[in-house]
Amino acid sequence: MVFKVAPQFQQDKDFSKLQIRVKTWWGMFVIFCFATLFNPKVSLFAIMILCYFALREYFSMMKTRKSDRRIFLWAYFMIPIHFYWIYIGWYGMFIVFIPVYVFLFLPLPRIIGKGTAGFLRSVSFTQWGLMLMVFGLSHLAYFPVATPEYGANLVLYLIILTQVNDVIQYLVSLYFGKHKLAPTANSYITWEGFIAGLIITTLTSYYIYPLLTPLDFTFGIISGILISVAGFFGSLTISVLKRDLLIGNTEKLEKLKDRYLNRIDSLAYTAPIFFHVIRYFFEFM
Repeated sequence: MVFKVAPQFQQDKDFSKLQIRVKTWWGMFVIFCFATLFNPKVSLFAIMILCYFALREYFSMMKTRKSDRRIFLWAYFMIPIHFYWIYIGWYGMFIVFIPVYVFLFLPLPRIIGKGTAGFLRSVSFTQWGLMLMVFGLSHLAYFPVATPEYGANLVLYLIILTQVNDVIQYLVSLYFGKHKLAPTANSYITWEGFIAGLIITTLTSYYIYPLLTPLDFTFGIISGILISVAGFFGSLTISVLKRDLLIGNTEKLEKLKDRYLNRIDSLAYTAPIFFHVIRYFFEFM
């Protein structure tokens, strides 16, 4: 209702991006509700598919050569293998598979018979994609494995706070923002939006952490701050990547505004950071 009425009073403001993001977030929220509450395997499979589409869209931004297709194909093969470690609950392999083994051996398909032209760009681009779109997001699937009792609720808690942070940052930046935080990376986030997002996300965490998590008061507050800051850096990083890869291609940049990367950019950071902080300080993880 708010997003239907507000544009009528503020016709000079662009609400399209916010409307797309809110609809997408609530869609993801419903999917995760059903997946995590009824069958953890469904949740794992759904997140694996999400990682695949996010990685494919990420690869579509790069001007590729024929020699890059082999390394991209191997990168896709890494996704089900990585999620297999989650399925069997092998945390040790889950945590090192992409950052260590894939990082070291993924360049080989690009080297063999393909020469050195563009090697560093294609390999580093692929590894960045796997880290953000697969390794980062896959932590959502590991919550129910790490703690079957609280995992589903922790995922919902994380998604709610990440969404609140994104929406508040955008709304306040749109209405009241005057001081751009990083204009060359993200043209809409302002200091006012960042601070408002931090405050509102922390307050939201204060009210919902007793309902969804076994966290104590201190970590209920810290989690709100952590998720807000991590979400900001996630959206900022993806924005920089898109602008770097699509310099001069404004048409493609506009098309990507309502695609997967704009929907999961914050989660690529909030999911792993929140997961490891909670795992380090609480025995139930």
